[in-house]
This record gives sequence, C-alpha cells and structure tokens, in this order.
Amino acid sequence: MTGVVVTGWSALTSAGIGVDALAAAVAGVERAGVGARAPASQGVGVGHLYPEPLPSPTGHALVDFNVREQLGRKGTSTYDRVTGLAVVCCQDALRRAGMTIDDSTRTRVGVALGTSLGSFKSTSDYSRETLVQDRPYLVNPMLFPNTVMNCAAGQVAIRFRLRGPNATVAGGTLAFLNAVRYASNIIERGYADVMLCGAVEEYTPHRAWAAHLTGATRTVAAGEGAGVFVLAGPQAADWAGARRIAGVLAVTTGYGPGGGSQADAALAGCVRRALGRAGVDPSEVGTVLTGDTDEDDRREYGPVVQALGHEPRRIMAKRLLGECDAASGAVSLAVLLALGERGISLLTSRGPDGAVGAAVVKGLADGGADRG
Repeated sequence: MTGVVVTGWSALTSAGIGVDALAAAVAGVERAGVGARAPASQGVGVGHLYPEPLPSPTGHALVDFNVREQLGRKGTSTYDRVTGLAVVCCQDALRRAGMTIDDSTRTRVGVALGTSLGSFKSTSDYSRETLVQDRPYLVNPMLFPNTVMNCAAGQVAIRFRLRGPNATVAGGTLAFLNAVRYASNIIERGYADVMLCGAVEEYTPHRAWAAHLTGATRTVAAGEGAGVFVLAGPQAADWAGARRIAGVLAVTTGYGPGGGSQADAALAGCVRRALGRAGVDPSEVGTVLTGDTDEDDRREYGPVVQALGHEPRRIMAKRLLGECDAASGAVSLAVLLALGERGISLLTSRGPDGAVGAAVVKGLADGGADRG
C-alpha cells in the first residue's frame, strides 16, 4: 500500500473529549442522516463562555473543557484555548497509538498542525492591550507567544519532547489536507518516521462573529474542534503503533480562480488525480465526506459525482459538529473512523477563494468502529 497509515487518533469536538465521546455521538445517527437528512444540530448554549456578545446563543463548543483537568497545572498556565485543545488531543492520540517515545525515537517524531491563523482571540487581545494599557504600553510579555501562529505545534513538541520536524500549515478550509500532504512528504522522504498530524480551531467571539458575518453559519452553527492522527509509513516499526486503522493513500490540491465553475472543475480534477495516484478505480469509492452543509448543497458533492460517475453515500460532519473551519477536515476524518467505515472513502475540501483538495482514505481490517 502506498501513502501513510493511521496508527492512532483522537478528536475533541462539541460531542466531548476523545474517541469515545465522538463514537457515542455518531453511533445513534443513521449513516445517511449524519450528512444529509437529519436536521442540523445547533449545538449547545454558549452565552456563558465569554463576557463579550455572541451572534448566536448556541454553538458547537466544548463548554466544559478545562486544560488543567486534562494536563495538570504544570506548564499550562499560559496556554490559550487553541493550544490546550491541540495538546490534549495529541496526548490522547499518542496514548491510543500505544507509541513508545524515548531518547531513541523522539528525534523521529514530528508535528504538522493545520490552522486558519492560530488563535484569533489571542492575537486580537494582545493587539488591544497595546492600545489600552498605560504608557509605555505595559503589556504582559507572557501573552505574546500565543499570538504566534505556530504556538500550538511548538507546545506539543515541548510537552512530549518531540524533536522531529515541526510545522504549522495555515490553509483555512484546506488546512488539514495540506497538513496531511506535508506530513506524508516528510515520512516518505525519510525526515521522520511518525508525524502527529491534525488541525485545530477554537470557539471564541472572534471566530463566531467572523463566521456569522461571512455567511459561513447560514445553515450550521459555528463550532470548534481538534483532530489529530498518528501517521506512519506502511512498514513502520512497532514503536510507532501496532495497529493499522486506516490508510491515507493520496492527497491532491488545486485551485479554481474565482470559485464557481472553475473551482468545480478543479475539485473534480483533484479527485481524479488522487484516485490515479492511489491506484483506485472510481467505482470502488463508497463514501465521500464533504464540507457541504445541507442536502441541497452540492458545492463539493457535485464535482465528486462528476469525477466518479456515480453517487456515493455522502457524510457531512458539519451537520452534526458545526462549522470548524480549518479543523473541519480533521473532524470529518474522525467521524469516518468513529463510524468504522471499511473500503475506500474520499475526503474533500473547498475554500471560498477557489482552493480545493481531495484525499483517498482506506479503512483497514483492524480499524472498525474505533472505540477502544
């Protein structure tokens, strides 16, 4: 098999912390209903999370998330929400993979996290402090690291003493697919044996208002999430994780200037190229996970059907878990693994600027509904 394999994973979503919470959320939902026919969930009450006004009283947030309860007090006092979500998710993914990290392996483990722009809240709050504090602008310097886009990935490496390649991929809607492609290239070229690969977004007033004002939440509520997958080469040593849950066979990206029909063609082209690289016939694709938000939304599903020549089952994780922006792709893959899908699936993404991407995923024998 070409590509990379998933030896462990975890997700933090509005369903809760970890694989078990996500599996419970999707277990009672009819597979077709996960994406299409079930009414979109509007999440939970979020008005108490922040003193600032929010565009909606509900959203897809982890309202009870407390990083100190998950990691303890040591080293977490300066974590912002994005960093806390990322570190907790990576910790659980490593645990579930059963990885052995010691002085002989830590230099071979890297990190690739997708994001839109890091923590919008941390950056905005710091900028505001420089304007409202007394001269000479007495801003707490401990707040500055959180404004750097690669803060979360850096803190993951520090927390678990990982010394392999460390990257943050700012790709908006396509951030996760770009991170997977980056991580796969690192592994295939021998720079690392294992990559913690995922994406993370936080729920804050800043993101909620941005999603509301751009129309991204017309049919689904704003949300937050993190998904992290332990990726290794097909022939990786047992210390990288004994299980082989799924394979990411190929990832392709493209661009259709101005969106519209050009982006349609670009996405269909991505699907064809991904299948070609993976050596998969279009007829083998049984499931597609898209960023569409309702049954009539075919921005991604339409080009996929055009490329495949048939209509596979469609799963739209946003209907269940909200608009998670850069983390949407990671959340979708987590839903696929929680459902225990076998065979060949497609994961697609499409940005408002015309950026498009597709990944071919194969469920493996020892995957199943990954609850333990």
